[in-house]
Amino acid sequence: MIKLLRDDRFWKIAGQAIALILVIAVAAILWDNLSANYSQLGIAFGFDFLNSQASFDIGEKVISYNPENSYRQAYLVGLVNSLRVMGIGIILATIAGLTVGISRLSDNWLLRTLAGLYVEIIRNTPLLLQLFFWYFAVFISLPKVEENQQMKGPIYLTNRGIAVPWLATLPGWEIWFILLAIGFLAAVLLWQWRARVMIEQAQPGRQLLWAVGAIALSAISAFMLTRNLPFRLDFPHLTSELQLEGGLKLTPEFAALVTGLSLYTGSYIAEIVRAGIQSVPRGQSEAAKSLGLQSGIAMRLVILPQALRVIIPPLTSQYLNLAKNSSLAVAIAYPDVYFVVASPTLNQTGRAIEAMLIIMVTYLTISLIISLFMNWYNQTVQLKER
Repeated sequence: MIKLLRDDRFWKIAGQAIALILVIAVAAILWDNLSANYSQLGIAFGFDFLNSQASFDIGEKVISYNPENSYRQAYLVGLVNSLRVMGIGIILATIAGLTVGISRLSDNWLLRTLAGLYVEIIRNTPLLLQLFFWYFAVFISLPKVEENQQMKGPIYLTNRGIAVPWLATLPGWEIWFILLAIGFLAAVLLWQWRARVMIEQAQPGRQLLWAVGAIALSAISAFMLTRNLPFRLDFPHLTSELQLEGGLKLTPEFAALVTGLSLYTGSYIAEIVRAGIQSVPRGQSEAAKSLGLQSGIAMRLVILPQALRVIIPPLTSQYLNLAKNSSLAVAIAYPDVYFVVASPTLNQTGRAIEAMLIIMVTYLTISLIISLFMNWYNQTVQLKER
């Protein structure tokens, strides 16, 4: 027995076992407390309430929904709204961060100074304050339709939202979509094949020519099958009832949320991009110049591919932050998944634990998906030993 007590391996296993027992005990106490509270309220723990009628409307929705639908459908509407903000926000933040990050290293004094001011101002003010600024000081303060009845398009900037020309689908767009998807896939494969030929056989690759040819062939095939284009340009217009119809309409809540998240996250991405570029040895840019490459081409073909190895890991964290920060939509009444589940659903059902679990699992799942994709992409840009 004494020998066993002196064995470090025993104490390592015993310590883990004690910690596990404590965790199980705490979980059991919490579950017993939850069950007792629910029994006093006359309800049972579960998610069956999701099949009940929601009886509330949602102001902004991409998929079909009405108050007669279930809480499950309301949750899906909020989830789609959240995913839309996250997807568009990540794209815009990446563009803003990449542009500003490169501008921070520009030889142009004015461009470098403006980029630096953007980063320092946006990064050092609270995100919630910025959302309030974009919502109340910018988008809600746009001209009222009632006071500008003679407003002319094709772009409408009003306190009800923004309306811009957009593409409206025409019959046969599904065929166009399928054939163009095949064409883009073929273009990627052809690009890789021609790049391999250029390296291994020292022959002209002409990747762009092959890729454009594959996409053009698929577009010609789709036009021959449908005899029309997949889309037409739909212009917004103001009706006699002073309602905006046609085009793409963005509500003030959506526009403020996407703008605030994109600019805020973009300021952090800009510093990540700048640090990644500066991590590349200076000799790489000097070698590119000695070969006669212009600065833009050298940045795209020589510097950025090497900088990605440093940029991707912290960039993943910023994408995750943007996804989680989108829950601040509740502050400006944008109906994302947090707003839909934590406000009307929780207030009407009283299922606080279930509602919080749904929100936690939703954001956890989204974050894990982003992490898995970015980790996979990070592996593809790392140096591989031969």
